[in-house]
Amino acid sequence: MEHVERIYHKWDESLRKGDQDAALALYAADATIESPLIPHLLGGGRGICRGHDELRRFIQMVFARKPKERKHFRISYLTDGITLMWEYPRATPEGDQMEFVEVMEIKDGLIQNHRVYWGWFGFEVMSKGQYRAS
Repeated sequence: MEHVERIYHKWDESLRKGDQDAALALYAADATIESPLIPHLLGGGRGICRGHDELRRFIQMVFARKPKERKHFRISYLTDGITLMWEYPRATPEGDQMEFVEVMEIKDGLIQNHRVYWGWFGFEVMSKGQYRAS
């Protein structure tokens, strides 16, 4: 379970700091990430990135274009030792933030599959162009 807690803390820390290399190092070489932000930023209809090359490109764009509403308030995580999940809730003590549920499948101490589920407030931020496509 140590690897799960490490990923929970390191993933958010790398996003907060904008450390793209640290974020990418948490993923297996053939990992996938699924998010509605992928086609928005990278174009095309697929919301899936596969492997370090595609993940690197996506992570660079996410970190470079992070809107002010993308904050980092969260309380805890749930895990069975294989699946790790947590929520960034919309309502925080400091006001609204973009809300997400992060679900990660962990294998050999690395993220194998990562799915990001967006809430209505986060989707509104994206649809208003606050994550700029280029």
